Amino acid sequence: MRCNQLAALVSLSALGIAHSLAPAAAQDAYPSRAIRIVVPFPAGGPSDVLARIIGERMSADFGQGVVVENRPGANTLIGAQFVAKAAPDGYTLLMAIDSTLVMNQYLYSALPYDPIKDFAPITLAAKTTDLLVVNAASNAKTAKDLIAKAKAQPGKLTCGAGTITTKLTCVFFSQKAGIDTILLPYNGSAEVAHGVLTNSVDFVFDGPSAVLPLIKSGDLRALAKLDGRLFRALPDVPTLAAETGVDLGDVNVWLGLVAPRATPPAIVDKLAGEVAKILADPEVRSRADAVGISPVTDSPAEFAAFIQHEAARWPDIVKRSGMHFD
Repeated sequence: MRCNQLAALVSLSALGIAHSLAPAAAQDAYPSRAIRIVVPFPAGGPSDVLARIIGERMSADFGQGVVVENRPGANTLIGAQFVAKAAPDGYTLLMAIDSTLVMNQYLYSALPYDPIKDFAPITLAAKTTDLLVVNAASNAKTAKDLIAKAKAQPGKLTCGAGTITTKLTCVFFSQKAGIDTILLPYNGSAEVAHGVLTNSVDFVFDGPSAVLPLIKSGDLRALAKLDGRLFRALPDVPTLAAETGVDLGDVNVWLGLVAPRATPPAIVDKLAGEVAKILADPEVRSRADAVGISPVTDSPAEFAAFIQHEAARWPDIVKRSGMHFD
């Protein structure tokens, strides 16, 4: 009897050791093949730029290919739904934007994915410095000029934007400034930049990744930025609140990496550690800063809490905007 009990204890002990080693083994074996990072926007925007910066370093560190796959459309629903349904093995990730994980749930009566239940948060990756931009040929030399022009032509000026956050910013800006403008939605930052460059739209709100080269070349003009963080690429651009008194609060686009919900925690932790390492590199930070992307990382648990916090602060703004997509 005692021998049987001893054998049982040895078996249970071995089983416990095996279970404790399983996560470590899964983490050590990962990745054994190429990783795909899905970007729910066309190439050229902030999420695409950041995904490619991360993918390049991740591939070198892991010794496996990292493919950035653009799946744009439907306010990020197409890319998000694709990743939500992917195998939870760490080989399909989503470079999510704030609208994917927060705003869409208030803008659609039914989403094809659940922003909380369908994803495993890995890490916050960046915040962008959003800019108010016009064509360089515009007679609006300042944000005050633009507001005055809009007041003189109610219902005439058009505001272009390519993300949910910037579309809401167009609406919020008009409300706070007491002007009547028309929202022209675009499908990503590259289209936004083209729209204002070709005078298809009067002004836009967007991150710098697509518009900054055109600002530097003199084709576009940045009138204001939406937060007080130093933006080294355009150090003299004033904040919208300081320039006009129109304070929209802390409005910026943020990006984060998520995986399908049941992805093993050991793999999630390994990815979080890798992204933190990549984005802490001074060279990577310099590359990101040059296009107005401020790298920010946290733990999976902290990112999950951040998403919940953001989800609590946007419903009122969405409601005031009157925006709905179905």
